[in-house]
Amino acid sequence: MIDVRYLREFSTKGFWDKVGGYAQVAGEELIEKALLLWYVLRKPDVPAWAKTAIMGALGYFIYPLDVVPDVAPIVGYVDDLSVIALALATVSVYIDDEVRDQASKKLRDWFGPKASSTVN
Repeated sequence: MIDVRYLREFSTKGFWDKVGGYAQVAGEELIEKALLLWYVLRKPDVPAWAKTAIMGALGYFIYPLDVVPDVAPIVGYVDDLSVIALALATVSVYIDDEVRDQASKKLRDWFGPKASSTVN
């Protein structure tokens, strides 16, 4: 079950503030997975249960005081990556080429043209 406090933490502004402000610190792998979830969330044909799972996972990512606080160097994002990876596995059927292309483009914007994207 999704903790309601993480659903409350989710917002468009909160998401973009977090990924934009912490992209380099969090690393490509976490940001890539967060972007995949973000672009799946934006699809109109994704069912409510999947969007709820995504918003819970991204809310957890946004929330600074989760199980391992994000201020802890390197390990602060390990729990975020785990939660996001679980959400990705849950909604993977909705990740199509359009979602992969959008995430890959944004990843290159932040990490440069040689970003090690695994989405393509």
